[in-house]
Amino acid sequence: MIHARQALLASGWAQDVRITLKDGRIDQIAPNTAAQTGDVRVDTLLPALGNLHSHTFQRAMAGMTELRKAGRDSFWTWRELMYRFMDRLTPEQIEAIAVLVFVEMQEAGYASVGEFHYVHHQRGGAPYDALAELSLRVMAAAGETGIGLTHLPVLYTYGGAGKVALAEGQVRFGNDVDRFADLVQGARAGLSALPDDARVGIAPHSLRATSPDDLARALADHQGGPVHIHISEQPKEVEDIQNWLGARPVEWLLANAPVDAGWCLIHATHMTEGETRAMAASGAVAGLCPITEANLGDGPFNGPTFLEAGGAFGVGSDSNVNISLTEELRTLEYSQRLRDVARNVMVVGEGSVGATLYTGAARGGAQALGRDAGEIAPGRLADLVAIDSTDPTLCALTPDQILDGLCFAAKDTVITDLWSAGRHNVTGGRHIARDAVVARYRSAVADLLASL
Repeated sequence: MIHARQALLASGWAQDVRITLKDGRIDQIAPNTAAQTGDVRVDTLLPALGNLHSHTFQRAMAGMTELRKAGRDSFWTWRELMYRFMDRLTPEQIEAIAVLVFVEMQEAGYASVGEFHYVHHQRGGAPYDALAELSLRVMAAAGETGIGLTHLPVLYTYGGAGKVALAEGQVRFGNDVDRFADLVQGARAGLSALPDDARVGIAPHSLRATSPDDLARALADHQGGPVHIHISEQPKEVEDIQNWLGARPVEWLLANAPVDAGWCLIHATHMTEGETRAMAASGAVAGLCPITEANLGDGPFNGPTFLEAGGAFGVGSDSNVNISLTEELRTLEYSQRLRDVARNVMVVGEGSVGATLYTGAARGGAQALGRDAGEIAPGRLADLVAIDSTDPTLCALTPDQILDGLCFAAKDTVITDLWSAGRHNVTGGRHIARDAVVARYRSAVADLLASL
């Protein structure tokens, strides 16, 4: 049982709310009810967000790519550095990094994660004896930390648009469609070791890393679950796809693939107005990663047009250079303000920008991850987060202003508790396994650095 002084329910704010959990779901909600002995008492209860896009292994290289060298740095120069770093990672190190990342995500307020997993093979490209070895390592990390996992094995067949061969730094990613199908089956088998809310989807990496025929085959083989894809992240990518396929990436995908509400289009940064409206109409979720997109110099999303067209969105921490839910949401809004030289951009008409960002990302993230969550209502998964509204950054605010304060004034330190499908993993602002996880991570990183 949870008792909240106030809670944001699907119907709006309510006071003195007592919530009963059963089998990882919200069973009963009783507003205007006193707490009882044994209840977990919190100040302000919110639906917890899902982190819809993550590459956990990149967390270990945070801060290593911020040194400018001769010439112009870009996503493409960053990618080469990432490849060299990734090439040394062992299965044990990948698991240790993922464990830390999942702890940090939960402490930041994320109840679930979509792990867009594309490192599949050994150094040099040979498969492990168990083809899904590294997927199983990520799943083990999720099981250890209790986060809700949507695992997304990545189809990565080519090194660039036009079926360019994989480069040396990409060989750990590579699979043809048949071997990819076997890998997905291996990952699905791993679900037996995880709670019932865990999911497996698929992730064709991008149009440049697959081909029209391979994409069609992978989708035909798909046995259900979310479909995620990188799309239109960089101007060069848009140009390369247009030269190869005769259309811009989002334009081509919407015309040639069964894109619907089960899809998540990651980044979708460089779109025309027509593409933006068509993507919104498809029902697909825009998977936005504002901190990473700013760090890599990707550019801002077409936010106002997408919202006006009724588009669904969520947020993800992508490269995990900084795992912060509050920073992710405010960076999304601030990217729009800087581009438009305006304030309060990510809202349709009038109203609270914080509420639009937070509740929109809660619903969109749940949709993208295939989780029955995103709001506090009976029957939904108990993906819940509690914050302390008496914190100095929030104590002057009314309930209707709390989400504005959370998005623009507060830090993640206001988070006190988190539940992932009812699993109470964060209490007092700390994950219950933090100390052991951090020690394991430090040991793994020391071994990794010694090998570089």
